[in-house]
Amino acid sequence: MREYELEVLDQYHMEVKSTRKIRGAFFIDTNEGTMLLRETDISDRRAPLLYIVLTHLEAGGYAHVDTPVFTKEGKLVATSREGRRYLLKKWYGGRECDVRRESDVLEAVANLANLHQKLRWQPQCEIAEEGELWPQCVMEEEGEPRARRVMEEEGEPRRVMEEEGETRAQRAVGQREAHPPTGRHLLEEFLCHNRELKKIRGFVRKKSSKDSFDYLFLAHFDRMFSVAEQVADRLKESGYDDLYRKSVMGNCLVHGDYNYHNVLMLPAAEVATTNFEHFCLDVQVQDLCYFLRKVMEKYQWNEELGDAMLEAYGKIRPLKREELEYMALKLSYPEKFWKTMNSYYHSNKVWVPEKNVEKLMLSVTQTDEKIRFLERIFSFHL
Repeated sequence: MREYELEVLDQYHMEVKSTRKIRGAFFIDTNEGTMLLRETDISDRRAPLLYIVLTHLEAGGYAHVDTPVFTKEGKLVATSREGRRYLLKKWYGGRECDVRRESDVLEAVANLANLHQKLRWQPQCEIAEEGELWPQCVMEEEGEPRARRVMEEEGEPRRVMEEEGETRAQRAVGQREAHPPTGRHLLEEFLCHNRELKKIRGFVRKKSSKDSFDYLFLAHFDRMFSVAEQVADRLKESGYDDLYRKSVMGNCLVHGDYNYHNVLMLPAAEVATTNFEHFCLDVQVQDLCYFLRKVMEKYQWNEELGDAMLEAYGKIRPLKREELEYMALKLSYPEKFWKTMNSYYHSNKVWVPEKNVEKLMLSVTQTDEKIRFLERIFSFHL
């Protein structure tokens, strides 16, 4: 380890026995077990919320999460002399979920269903920074204008943590109540993407010198944009808005980045879930959508596996009609097409790599595969 990283470890009480570098982080063998040290961009406001969420999961019987560790000064984020920010988190001896193994995929889906049953925000936990007045509503992060207000319950605040854990959290972040941010409303997101696609088309049309990437985009734009508009229109008429409102008001949390890199397969058929930094209040099957899409893209939208994934989740946490409708609408949006073009538009590159042409063509092909999948698995037709 570099000197300033060793100095960061000195900020903690534990005895360090050895360190080992991995991709973007360090495994730390300590007298209190294996830890992970990683640079972070998590804010001082969000870190205490993360700690509260993960300790609640542990207290509720969901033991294998990467809860951050307090420094000697009672902080959750350690800072080096150079101003780099670090989180030291609990870690586990296991391997990443292997997406090539269907058994791993189905176990990860079952793990997600178990996680969703316990993943709730406790609204009466008092956690605001000392001297700062936090609003009695869901925090609005940049880009999330439709954050829904969370109503306070009447009566005295309930104690929602083990005494020791609650005391440490309150000492770290103060004595006023706060709430996690909410996820962005899906209709707003889709309408924003549609406006951006039209803007990009105008930009490409005006280019005096077009390349193969530009021509490919223009050739497929009308069909992809038609799908995008149909999805947005269907979303307006769906039960999504009510589902979103109930999820936020019901304090339902999502992991926010549930992929196979963040799922560890442990000995004795146990599973650990890591990297909750993107958690927020939202519709929980958003996590299932994201994981399903990531897996299906590698399996060319294999219907048999997709059906098995939905069944594995539903056995533990039955899916409601409105949740299935939400999943079908979210998955049907040509997100990869938008993402590829949005990245191109903001790159300011004169020359477009051939790889980008392949990505754009793949996004079109996968949209067709995905629509066939949704028709057969969800009985969803645009």
